[in-house]
Amino acid sequence: MRFRQKMLLVMVWLLTLSYGVGGVFLIRQNFKSTLSQIKKNNEESYEMILQSVQLVNFVDIQQDFSSISNTLEKMNTSDSIVGIKLMKGDTVLYQTGETITDYDSQEEFESLMFSRDARYFYQISGSVNTDNTPLKLIILYDITPVYAARDEQVRTYHQIFLLMIVIGGFTAWITTYLMTKPLANVSKTARDLASGNLDARVNPKVLDEIGQLGSDFDNMADRLADNINELKLTMEHQDQFMGSFAHELKTPMTSIIGYADLLRSQSLTGEEAQEAANYIFSEGKRLESLSLKLLDLLMMKKESIKLIPVDMKQMIDNLTMHLQPVYTKKGIMLQSRCERCICYAEPDLFSSVLTNLLDNARKAIDNGGNIMIVGERVQGFYRIRVYDNGRGMPEEAIKHITEAFYRVDKSRSRAQGGAGLGLTLCKEVIELHGGTIAFASREGNGTCVTVTIREATL
Repeated sequence: MRFRQKMLLVMVWLLTLSYGVGGVFLIRQNFKSTLSQIKKNNEESYEMILQSVQLVNFVDIQQDFSSISNTLEKMNTSDSIVGIKLMKGDTVLYQTGETITDYDSQEEFESLMFSRDARYFYQISGSVNTDNTPLKLIILYDITPVYAARDEQVRTYHQIFLLMIVIGGFTAWITTYLMTKPLANVSKTARDLASGNLDARVNPKVLDEIGQLGSDFDNMADRLADNINELKLTMEHQDQFMGSFAHELKTPMTSIIGYADLLRSQSLTGEEAQEAANYIFSEGKRLESLSLKLLDLLMMKKESIKLIPVDMKQMIDNLTMHLQPVYTKKGIMLQSRCERCICYAEPDLFSSVLTNLLDNARKAIDNGGNIMIVGERVQGFYRIRVYDNGRGMPEEAIKHITEAFYRVDKSRSRAQGGAGLGLTLCKEVIELHGGTIAFASREGNGTCVTVTIREATL
């Protein structure tokens, strides 16, 4: 049974119970109150007639009871009085109307309710004191109208009860429909999401608890969709990574196998054999470098690093001083201009980041040029910029520059021994330091790489 049907049944049951119990209680209380009032009126009427009989008996000199009979005849004017009986011992002195039930009683005043022939009566009896044998006065009252009124109330109540159940049931159905409609929307949205429609949303239109549930469900669906899209993107990157990795292995392996087969199957001169061996060695070293960089990349994703206070100016100046002779031989002027600042860093890893950035800048310069490292403190951060006036790169390449195996110029990078993993490693190292890396470049005008890390608070 559906939740909406359960709510409808519960609401109809509660309506039936409350209206049924309440109606029965009210009718019963009204009947008891009316019956009690009728009995009280009848008892007062009997008392008045009884006192009148006693008064007539007191002034009746003849004691032939004819005056009492006349008095009873005159006082029998009420519609509710349907029978009067006056007895002296077992002798009936006066009787009129309905048959009166005789019963033995020693009480001075007695009342009895009974039904006969679908009618209801209230009989009252009492004694009239005389000088000799006391008289017994019995009056029979018809109280059938009270029961008839109750029966009419019950019939009316049943009709109203059925009408209320119909109206209440219809109202309950509308109420349960409006209350459970948001839940049905949540259920439908859940099924749509399960079937693969990640754009399905509840979009609640109410602000109650069920509406809040719908909003929470939409928030969950948003996060789920983001996670799934991120997972799909990760899978795509992994596929690209595996494809690039296979390509990177295939190219040198093809050359190595070719030259090795040449050495194995043909007689070469010493110079040709030396050239083949040198090529096999260089390609082997490139494969080794690729393997080591991949291992470093995997290890950095699994391990945390220990950061210590480092003087960034001293680190950059020392690195610049050691690399200047190598760069000078290639016609490149390497300079640094840095402010002193202490940052938390891992010296070896951060030094490798700077070395990679400088090496990329060197490879981007063809026939001599300039490389400048600028370090400055900016609002609690230390910003390092590496400028070069090399070839630069297109805007589209900047979006992918930190992806594994990506190269702006594949042939030139491979000729220079690049594996396309340097900037990927740089990004991983900088993120481990809680920093950021950004690129700005224009073809023919050089490149600027910006690294930002938080300044240490000592």
